[in-house]
Amino acid sequence: MVKRLAIYIGEFKRDSILTPTFVALEAAMETIIPLLMSMIIDNGVGKGNVGYVCIMGALMLCVAFLSLTFGTLNGIFAASASTGFARNLRRGIYYNIQKYSFSNIDKYSTAGLVTRLTTDITNVQNAYQMIIRILVRAPLMLIFSMCMCFYINSKLSLIFLGAIIFLGVVLYFIMTGVHPYFVRVFKKYDELNASVQENLTAIRTVKAYVREDHETDKFYKASYKLYQYFLKAEKIIVVNGPVMQFTVYTCILLLSWLGAKMIVSNSLTTGELMSLFTYTVNILMSLMIMSMVFVMVIMAKSSAERIIEVLDEKSDLVNSENPVYDVQNGAINFKNVNFSYSKDEASLVLENINISIKSGETIGIIGGTGSAKSSLVQLIPRLYDTTTGTVEVGGIDVKKYDIETLRNEVSMVLQKNVLFSGTIKENLRWGNKDASDEELMEAAKRAQADEFIQALPNKYDTFIEQGGTNVSGGQKQRLCIARALLKKPKILILDDSTSAVDTKTDALIRQAFREDIPNTTKIIIAQRISSVQDADRIIVLNDGKIDGFGTHEELLETNAIYKDVYQSQMKGDDDNESK
Repeated sequence: MVKRLAIYIGEFKRDSILTPTFVALEAAMETIIPLLMSMIIDNGVGKGNVGYVCIMGALMLCVAFLSLTFGTLNGIFAASASTGFARNLRRGIYYNIQKYSFSNIDKYSTAGLVTRLTTDITNVQNAYQMIIRILVRAPLMLIFSMCMCFYINSKLSLIFLGAIIFLGVVLYFIMTGVHPYFVRVFKKYDELNASVQENLTAIRTVKAYVREDHETDKFYKASYKLYQYFLKAEKIIVVNGPVMQFTVYTCILLLSWLGAKMIVSNSLTTGELMSLFTYTVNILMSLMIMSMVFVMVIMAKSSAERIIEVLDEKSDLVNSENPVYDVQNGAINFKNVNFSYSKDEASLVLENINISIKSGETIGIIGGTGSAKSSLVQLIPRLYDTTTGTVEVGGIDVKKYDIETLRNEVSMVLQKNVLFSGTIKENLRWGNKDASDEELMEAAKRAQADEFIQALPNKYDTFIEQGGTNVSGGQKQRLCIARALLKKPKILILDDSTSAVDTKTDALIRQAFREDIPNTTKIIIAQRISSVQDADRIIVLNDGKIDGFGTHEELLETNAIYKDVYQSQMKGDDDNESK
């Protein structure tokens, strides 16, 4: 785990090395000060030698200044190293997520990934700074102080040796006891973040259904579970404080009692005893700090395991050894395709799909909810891979293409339309970042979006709020279609992407497709027969299988499902007209 994370220290290795270097120098300076104080008391104050006191006092000031300087420098370098390390980790996770296939993303919740990018990385960042700074300083102070104690009086130093062994055993039991709780804590963080994210994303729905109390209760339960696990962990950690206090006061009492006897017997000077008291504080404070750092490291270990889990997740969609970088045309062939999200052939979503689509054809897809319409089209740009069988585009298996090349030629408007915060121009240029204003307008006209854009106060410079909350559902769909058209793809897939527009606008969009992009293969998933009836051919899906494939007229004669849907929709239209 350490080696895996150490890669992300990267360009901050220098700062990571300089930090413990200056920490060691600071610790050395702080260790010298009590010894100088002892010499001043015994050789200066005790003997009335004012000159000696002044010289040693000046030396103490110099040592104290050096200690301050080294402390400042190690703080600066530690901050740089830890924040840089966190930045690299955050970037590494984010970049890796961008490579995920849909099946990889399905393994993690959005809230879980957000927690890893925020809370978990912050924990690791804090622990890293503690390790290269405090966890270096505390042991060094402990070692230096112990050496000085043995140098002054080896018998009294055995008190500290016993204290170190005792505290080491206690700390071990604390570490082993608390780690499982921190593992559970961060899983509960995911649930808490999921509750908050879902509530904020759907706040309009929550208010519309007056479900604030329900959402508050759900948040309370997630928060309370988190509180319980933290409480259990803290109950174990809290043992550390009393044990440390007990050890500190026991050492001081033993040192005072034995030290006083030694002074009386002239085997220890007053200055040496004062130095030993100072070193006692240093040793015990070092132990206390080390125990606190170890607790933080335990917490960070749980976070680090979650971070590595995301970093080590490899996309199950990769380029072949010699990928193809040119898509010849928009012809599509499904050959004996079976598909399961779990890769389990016993639970197939699509079964025995065999379809041949010519380049430039318009294909409609219709079927009930859960008939796997979206699953079918997501295999074309390799958002998922088939479980068995092959999907070909331009006569070549999609697995042989460079993924980026393939997806640039297959423009897909997903079922859930997403706009990003920014201007309309910025959103449209997701389709083509180098598109001119004229190209933007042309694509918007084809998608029947130009008219409402021109009516906006700032037209194409109108700012879209996060998630597109300041435009209607139909407007959002048309903007997403325009964005897809800007890619000038060989295949255009609309996954129920005109459901929120009226039938007239829907017809105008389809007319623009026929007239303006005749060579582009168009696949239109729709619930309305009117949206697909003028397609060259129509696929009827039922429970993941092809129930019919033909023209509108052919399906009306031969396919019961298509005929039932048509009659029910036409009857609904007739009823509306009669009213």
